[in-house]
Amino acid sequence: MATGDLPTDDARALIRAEALRLGFDAVGFARAELGPEVRDRLADFLAAGMHGEMGWMEGRADQRAHPQALWPEALSVISLGLSYAPADDPLASLARPDRATISVYARHRDYHDLVKSRLKALARWMVARFVGSDVKVFVDTAPVAEKPLAQQSGLGWQGKHTNLVSRAHGSWLFLGEVYTTLALEPDAPHADRCGSCTRCQVACPTDAFPAPYRLDARRCVSYLTIEHRGPIPEELRPRLGNRIYGCDDCLAVCPWNRFARPTAVPGLVARDDLIAPRLAELAALDDAAFRARFSGSPVKRIGRARFVRNVLNAIGNSGDPALRPVAEALAADPDPVVADSARWAAARLATAPAQA
Repeated sequence: MATGDLPTDDARALIRAEALRLGFDAVGFARAELGPEVRDRLADFLAAGMHGEMGWMEGRADQRAHPQALWPEALSVISLGLSYAPADDPLASLARPDRATISVYARHRDYHDLVKSRLKALARWMVARFVGSDVKVFVDTAPVAEKPLAQQSGLGWQGKHTNLVSRAHGSWLFLGEVYTTLALEPDAPHADRCGSCTRCQVACPTDAFPAPYRLDARRCVSYLTIEHRGPIPEELRPRLGNRIYGCDDCLAVCPWNRFARPTAVPGLVARDDLIAPRLAELAALDDAAFRARFSGSPVKRIGRARFVRNVLNAIGNSGDPALRPVAEALAADPDPVVADSARWAAARLATAPAQA
């Protein structure tokens, strides 16, 4: 059947039904364009240097701000969401200083693989169903303004923590996009429902929000523990607590989460060994053991050195003198960033009171 043989509403209904059948939890449609307010916000963010070391954001800003600069043939964007809502309190391990806290999204399989496999299946179906059309799929691996596009597609709104918030799924949605040459009727943009709530702003352990709807990535725990390659600034290390990969504080306190149902996707349900693992055990991982432990996990991409750096900072924040030998054993690590964090942790614990 040719592209133009179906009314746009029928095409939308067919695509939505197929996306839901493939396991997506949210589907919305938008034109392949963004308003000037999105471009202005991105320009202000970059001009202020709030992207830190993420130079790729600046280098490909035009493609992020203009979807058709990424692919000129695109007429519509289909935004898709996959819920990864946890079954239990994601912040519970913060109260266990000898254990590590790993962000909910990284407690099992790499979501890029899970979302992309569904996107590719939808793309194959669309190309076969709408002969003469073309598609491209993206999941956080190209300069796509996924959150503004998702808001424009009606999936939710960009909350004061700058992440997408859904009335049905709270702050727990992975996003992916299908750019298509089909001209599809857009959904209405979602209205902002944050109101006067400031829970996410107050919850941030590093004060990374200079204002509502504005994030300074240079102070964000997720940026510091994942994207930042060198030593974490010493003045921020104590604020990280035992967060060793990402941070869920601003997401977890969102009141809209009360409507979210825990994910049933096997690859997104947390592995037991990644819920509050012992810091001493993680610090002992060499490169081979690290790769084996986190095979298939997004944690693997930061490498052993950056990971152990984060673990050592958490050890330094534990207040547990029993962990001091763990830090001291890594003070001569071949990686200078690991060694720096080890010495910092050992010095912190040297003055910690003995625990009963």
